[in-house]
Amino acid sequence: GIRKDILEYLLGVSELLSVPEGDYFFHEKDRAESIYVLESGEVAVLKLWNGQQHVLRHLQRGDCFGEMAIMDLFPRSASIRAVTPCTAIQLSTASFQKIYEMNLEQFAMMQMNIGREVTRRLRVADEQLFRVMMGEADIDPAIVFPST
Repeated sequence: GIRKDILEYLLGVSELLSVPEGDYFFHEKDRAESIYVLESGEVAVLKLWNGQQHVLRHLQRGDCFGEMAIMDLFPRSASIRAVTPCTAIQLSTASFQKIYEMNLEQFAMMQMNIGREVTRRLRVADEQLFRVMMGEADIDPAIVFPST
């Protein structure tokens, strides 16, 4: 539902990042000022616990990450590390602000789409939490993280 001119504007003001295997897009607790759309490669979403990084999930081409930055402006809640060499489009919060100023309807559509992604991920997290609470120690990742 995003118009072509809005997409062209976003791509024009966005940076295409290349991140080598093993490097990080960002770390947990970093300042959050952008969202990323993975163009190629695979990343791991990592959470720090007792001094060790733990993988929450993997994301592939077409997935987005850092989306909470656009919604709440809080520090990063997880780290993102390239599992393979990656390229991603980096969309800044400033570019979203500019779209708000240019076209409120398109801004609302983008926020709604991001909200849908956040909600989808919340549903998955709720399911995982419920299964852990019910004592299901061996959770099948295909059930908890169905492919989209």
